[in-house]
Amino acid sequence: MAEVSAPNWSETRAEFPTLARKIYLNTCSLGALSQRVRAAVNRHLDLWEEYGASAWYKIWLGECSALRASTERLLNAPAGSVALAPSVGVALSSIASALDYRQRPKIVTTALDFPTIPYQWLARPDTDVVILPSDDGISVPLERFAAAIDERTALVATTHVLFASGTIQPIDEIVALAHAKGALALIDGYQAAGQVPVDVQASNIDMYLTGGLKWLLGGTGIVELYVRPELARTLEPTVTGWFAHANQFAFDPEHFAYAPDARRFEIGTPALAAVYAAHAGMQIILEHGVAAIRQRELELVADLVERLRAIGCRLSISADLQQHGGIVMIKAADPARIVKELAEQQIIVDHRPGHVRVSPYFYNTEDDHAALVAALQRCDITA
Repeated sequence: MAEVSAPNWSETRAEFPTLARKIYLNTCSLGALSQRVRAAVNRHLDLWEEYGASAWYKIWLGECSALRASTERLLNAPAGSVALAPSVGVALSSIASALDYRQRPKIVTTALDFPTIPYQWLARPDTDVVILPSDDGISVPLERFAAAIDERTALVATTHVLFASGTIQPIDEIVALAHAKGALALIDGYQAAGQVPVDVQASNIDMYLTGGLKWLLGGTGIVELYVRPELARTLEPTVTGWFAHANQFAFDPEHFAYAPDARRFEIGTPALAAVYAAHAGMQIILEHGVAAIRQRELELVADLVERLRAIGCRLSISADLQQHGGIVMIKAADPARIVKELAEQQIIVDHRPGHVRVSPYFYNTEDDHAALVAALQRCDITA
């Protein structure tokens, strides 16, 4: 990776009040709250108080447009290619309703993807969901994608950075395998965008999902969906709403016309507090630069892994840290107990089956890691 000009990372910590009171190593579950995001939500409330419903026309619709545009900048996506949704599940529902399964009923996903992805199609009687296994709980071999994708495949739906291991999947190759068989490729970037550079055009991705909750520092209630413009114009979701209408303020109950761009995948009125929070959080990422954030995160993950291995921790992690995101999985007999005991020491991490999950981000330091390791030794992680 080429060297990039980095911010003064120690100075960025002042933006996040939590860090003055706790060691926060849980961004992969929820990004730390920044002063800027709190101020943005307060700004939304001030506008609500000042303008009431007229804020929609004066300001709020513009904030929705600004968030779409910032997401397009983050993903190197064309104008008009991003839609907003309240959750990944809602965005997937809109996508799933637009696909034709009559000749292509197969959906290919993996055992390491977040369950929301397979659930969407397991609940449909007209699809055949193929879940690719993982031998090590860390990754899924590319060869398994190649063997599973065929002329009956409608969609390959998988993750950019795996939530259960932190592995960065080879999405360019996965997309190419899907397209070679005439299938579409949907990439869930909820654990990727913000910490890993994304270029949806260079990767030729059909659909890409991300959201404010984690690495984009925008909190709950907002998801951004990219749909390749040429594809978007051919899809007609049947799970829909008034924000998908080409002329939503016509209020015409008898005629429906899809918006000409990705907005056709939107459904109902967005939660404006979430829009304001997400836009503010994304500005922090764009200002620092994803390339610089990624370089700093590689340093932090390498430092954390070295310290954990030095005290005998067993890790579920890629051998090549260049192919790994900011998620470090520590094997533990009773991970819930460990997480609880760490929280009592003001060290915030999370757990998943059989593991304590630690996720450093650019606002963390090597001193945070040292404190975590010392606390783990006191907790007896093998017990």
